[in-house]
Amino acid sequence: RVSVVLTLDLGTSTTKAALWSGSELVGLRRSPLLTVHARPGYAEQEPESWWDAVVDACGSLREQWPDEYAAIELIACSAARETFGCFDAGFAPLGAGVLWSDCRAVAEAELLGDPAEFRAVTGVLLTPACAAAKVAWIAAHEPARFAATRWVLSPRDSVIARLTGSAVTEPTLASRTGWYSLGDTRLCGEALASRLPDLVTPVTKFPIAADGATELGLDRSVRAIPGAGDRQCEVLGSGAAPTAPMISWGTTANVSVPHDGPIGALPPLAQVSRGVGNGFVVEAGLSAAAEAMTWLGQLTRTPTDALWSAAARVPPGADGVRAQAWFNGARSPWWHPEARAAFSGLTPETTAGQWARALVESVAFDVARSVSLIAPDAAALMLAGAGARNGLWRAILGGVTELPLVERRHTEAGSVGALLLAAEAMGLPLGVDAVNPVIALHRPDPAVVDRYRTLRPEFDAETRRHLPTRVANPQESRVGGAQ
Repeated sequence: RVSVVLTLDLGTSTTKAALWSGSELVGLRRSPLLTVHARPGYAEQEPESWWDAVVDACGSLREQWPDEYAAIELIACSAARETFGCFDAGFAPLGAGVLWSDCRAVAEAELLGDPAEFRAVTGVLLTPACAAAKVAWIAAHEPARFAATRWVLSPRDSVIARLTGSAVTEPTLASRTGWYSLGDTRLCGEALASRLPDLVTPVTKFPIAADGATELGLDRSVRAIPGAGDRQCEVLGSGAAPTAPMISWGTTANVSVPHDGPIGALPPLAQVSRGVGNGFVVEAGLSAAAEAMTWLGQLTRTPTDALWSAAARVPPGADGVRAQAWFNGARSPWWHPEARAAFSGLTPETTAGQWARALVESVAFDVARSVSLIAPDAAALMLAGAGARNGLWRAILGGVTELPLVERRHTEAGSVGALLLAAEAMGLPLGVDAVNPVIALHRPDPAVVDRYRTLRPEFDAETRRHLPTRVANPQESRVGGAQ
């Protein structure tokens, strides 16, 4: 018997609904999400759009593949983390949702304690982007909204609530908030704890409610599981290992490395979150990737595809143009939330292609520094996200890291990971190589490696010139210029 599964990948800029029959992808549909920056440091979305995007993407699947859609047995999620909204008892949103990239809570972060101790207990770097700090900001600046809040829910948790009527979360998302220890002990006070959803396993099955079934056109026999965070699902879906970290290119870029634990053996570097099961994931999330290219396309009125094509015609080093793609602060490996995107080497003759290549090189160098920091024994990189199919991204990433890149059949590793969790929940023997086999191994071009090796000191010096003088986190000292 072949089981049909619906996976929902709830991202920052796009919701992806994928229909799977056994190990085969039947189809995938996307629905975009709008982010609003009402003030400097703010990043918000309408929480109702999180559900609307699911309904829209699923409607497209149902229209294109009605027979397979009608046979769905289980729904599983992969989800962006650290974003949240405030909801009433009926799961209606109370105001705008606050994104992971929002950095308004500067004062509140400083009140949460010693950053080193906070990181040691929670695995979360204590910055204004921390969810715990941002909820404290709402309690302090919008007390009426906080008082009316029954539930504080991530986008995934709000979707599961609308679908099933149950307010739940699971350890991979909970461990990114700052409200839990790495051992799943709740750390916050009762005022907030009473507003948090119950903690369940990623593969706990829930029946769908009548309203959810009606809106998505599903049979009431369908069950849903929470699934896991996007990075945890990408680690599963890419087959990442300690010597083969997952590198994703999406709204931002990420380096994720699985770690078996125990907690006492985890590295005191970067961020750490709970993995699926008993393990952990060591993470280095960058500030922006595709988001930076989208910004440049809007600024120059150039389609993104045309920017990539133009960048491919520019030599390594972008003819002296340099960029720091820190649109949401300098995240990994620097952790300076107050840093901002920066550019140098611009002239009246600078082209969009040179600018685009400089942005991609900036991301690639911060990825390389992050790999050196959290996966110093890496022998290969497992590609995920849209960048896995992008020849220029692969060429630059391979040239900068000097490592071979592994490409699998499906770029949407998060959706693959959600499918593997669904298979576990259903007791089906399904592994990553059956769903997402390796289709190519890309070895770096020696000439490109040599060129970036020569340019590396210049890139490192230019990057440090744009960092604030204050050390935001002692981990920065571990990022050597020669790494």
